[in-house]
Amino acid sequence: MLQKNTLLCAALSTALLAGVTSTANAAVVASLKPLGFIASAIADGVTTTEVLLPDGASEHDYSLRPSDVKRLQNADLVFWVGPDMEAFMEKSARQIPANRQVQMQALSEVQPLLIKGGDDDEHDHEGHDHGGENHDEHHHHGDYNMHLWLSPEIARMSAVAIHQKLVELMPQSRARLDANLKDFEAKLAQTDKQVGSELAPVKGKGYFVFHDAYGYFEKHYGLTPLGHFTVNPEIQPGAQRLHQIRTQLVEQKATCVFAEPQFRPAVVEAVARGTSVRMGTLDPLGTSIKLGKESYSQFLSQLSTQYASCLKGD
Repeated sequence: MLQKNTLLCAALSTALLAGVTSTANAAVVASLKPLGFIASAIADGVTTTEVLLPDGASEHDYSLRPSDVKRLQNADLVFWVGPDMEAFMEKSARQIPANRQVQMQALSEVQPLLIKGGDDDEHDHEGHDHGGENHDEHHHHGDYNMHLWLSPEIARMSAVAIHQKLVELMPQSRARLDANLKDFEAKLAQTDKQVGSELAPVKGKGYFVFHDAYGYFEKHYGLTPLGHFTVNPEIQPGAQRLHQIRTQLVEQKATCVFAEPQFRPAVVEAVARGTSVRMGTLDPLGTSIKLGKESYSQFLSQLSTQYASCLKGD
């Protein structure tokens, strides 16, 4: 009898320990790498962070694999922008309880900060009347720029929301999560100042970007974009549009045109050829940066350097 009880206790202990272990090892799954930068800083030392979108893929045309769906279902917390950005996740996200996901675009503090997206130059979007503030129409793709991770302010708000959810899910790790949030906010404030200083000398220098992704970053740091080649990078701009851009590059004395590593568009080179306009590259997904405690700050710094090096023409 004593041996049976001992075995029963051992079995219960193993089961309980397995439960604790599975909770402790459960992952935060972020849709895109820059969201992984934010999440990994808050979850550091508490749980792992994984990213769905592989390096080199585009959030604009990705399709979930069966293994991705499984990772989403098993995740303790899913962090994404929302259906207006990651349309590929919308169906799977409906199966995830609200207390196990943070949706950037749905955060109440973020909604007043949303800025309009550029008009699509290849086809017009239907306009919506926002006078009555019909909330269902508030986030149609094309109306608002959903590259929210490029705003340091929205990144901080998202970090607070992730911290709150993880404290609810893992109250035993509160002290570490609190410390992580404090560190993230301090590092972000420091980086924000440094980036502001690095970009101050290039304010007023005009440039074109490949696609309409950078509005939050540009607004935050007071940069001077002249325009973009396309709203959706999957749609190559037509000949008429390219002629317009080339004319603007010359007339508005643009300093730079920026390509992106995800697309390497030959059209950017073609438009800049024969002009004095310099070519640079901006990486809105931080492809070469590894997830870690300071990766979001590294991401902001890298983007700042990419802007500054081309605009200064060092």
